[in-house]
Amino acid sequence: MNIVKKWTEISLIKRIIAGLIVGAVLGIAVPEASVLSILGDLFVGALKAIAPLLVFFLVMHSLSNKQDSAESNMRTVIILYIVSTFMAALTAVAASFIFPSVLTLTETAEGTAPEGIGEVIQTLLMNVVDNPVSALMNANYIGVLAWAVILGLALRKAGDTTIGVIGNISDAFAAAIRWIINFAPFGILGLVFVTVSETGIKALLSYGHIILVLVGCMLFVAFILNPIIVFINIRQNPYPLVLKCIKDSGIMAFFTRSSAANIPVNMSLCESLGLDEKQYSVSIPLGATINMAGAAITITVLTLATVNTLDIQVDFATALLLSFIAAVSACGASGVAGGSLLLIPLACSLFGISNDIAMQVVGVGFIIGVVQDSCETALNSSSDAIFTATAEFRRWKKEGRPIKW
Repeated sequence: MNIVKKWTEISLIKRIIAGLIVGAVLGIAVPEASVLSILGDLFVGALKAIAPLLVFFLVMHSLSNKQDSAESNMRTVIILYIVSTFMAALTAVAASFIFPSVLTLTETAEGTAPEGIGEVIQTLLMNVVDNPVSALMNANYIGVLAWAVILGLALRKAGDTTIGVIGNISDAFAAAIRWIINFAPFGILGLVFVTVSETGIKALLSYGHIILVLVGCMLFVAFILNPIIVFINIRQNPYPLVLKCIKDSGIMAFFTRSSAANIPVNMSLCESLGLDEKQYSVSIPLGATINMAGAAITITVLTLATVNTLDIQVDFATALLLSFIAAVSACGASGVAGGSLLLIPLACSLFGISNDIAMQVVGVGFIIGVVQDSCETALNSSSDAIFTATAEFRRWKKEGRPIKW
């Protein structure tokens, strides 16, 4: 027990860095020790398994509580999500014009891409009315949120004992999440080991330019664009908040490569920032579904790289339309099997590019996914926490309350 106590007293980020280093060393020294990969699988699997239940009971308890909380920030949060996603797509357009990329289209990919924006939106809406048990089993957070809101409002007439039981269950899941997060260093060790031992560095080097453009756009959004949006809203130095969210949320998301698995991490972060549980219990899982700046960048950059490869001329109006399509598509990415990559054919159709060629681009996306998907998830997930905090801090500013992080 003394060892466990000393272990938990060490800063989590220090323990994660130690796990990262050990995982990388083992991946180089003993790449055949594939048994280590189970550490990463167990960690991500545990987070994915418990996150939908945590969200469901947390939201249901928050809304069923008869005590009215402060004014809702959801309108502000949603506006921030939408604006940042669209601005990320515009950033990707600008970068693709300044640093044009071309692809060698030799890879193919399997999967069914959506035929249009209508299909993406329809899938998103159908997720709202999904069977609640199915939504929990499949981590359909739109459906989980919808049913949690409905049941939470319906339970406002329930007795205090019933609401207390729901609150106790919610607290139990929150405690379980904290226990799981303490095993993050071992999970990161396993995930890094798999990446280092299995990823062919030579394969990534051949796509160096496109990777640099993608990662450069995501870094620009994370360290320039997002801080500007935060500053406009709270009129205060945004970097302490931005850096804390990247450190506590983005780094974890980079290695897990799963926004769903990072929901508990973001909720823990919001709690440490002193935010209102009734607000972040809704905005964080919602952000994991519709706040997709990284996905918008991926869709835009790879689509314009395809356009350059085929020597298709693009004017400003078409590029602006592409930004809009990429932003809307990215918001529905979680409702489409394959995530952001399978939305590339939808964006390519704007330029009359055939689905066969577009699916080859998806294949390229899977090759560079070890870098692209990690950075994309880190940006998406850390932004969820940043804008949730920004919306609440903006209200605090109006009320004259001090902002601390």
